[in-house]
Amino acid sequence: MTISASGYDLTPLTKAEIDQHATSLSPEERTVLLDHGTERPFCGTLLDNKKDGVYHCRLCDLPLFRSDAKFDSGTGWPSFFQPFDPDHVRSLEDNSLGMARTEIRCPRCDSHLGHVFPDGPAPTGQRFCLNSVALDFRTGE
Repeated sequence: MTISASGYDLTPLTKAEIDQHATSLSPEERTVLLDHGTERPFCGTLLDNKKDGVYHCRLCDLPLFRSDAKFDSGTGWPSFFQPFDPDHVRSLEDNSLGMARTEIRCPRCDSHLGHVFPDGPAPTGQRFCLNSVALDFRTGE
């Protein structure tokens, strides 16, 4: 078992566990999370969310980002300057679409979340650009 610094189990899910969780996904959620797609900009339900809470992985429920790290990047996708816990996002090189980017995935279920760019605000200078359909928002956490 792998535990993050914030106390969450990061042990990778088995294919059977991922398949079981995926039964509740909509077609758009499946396309983004499992097939590494991207929702259209300015269409996500969480883009303008200003409530206090925590954004979780839609597939496996791992906490990913806190609302106090969210900012308006003007890009059309929910953006954050730091994750809930650095171990709660996994980065991979992404050379698709003829450009070099850094894809971010959930370390527990390997779901595609979005990309991270080095043009965010202080204090990190990072912009984690997420798909709304990859997230489940909860207040009061």
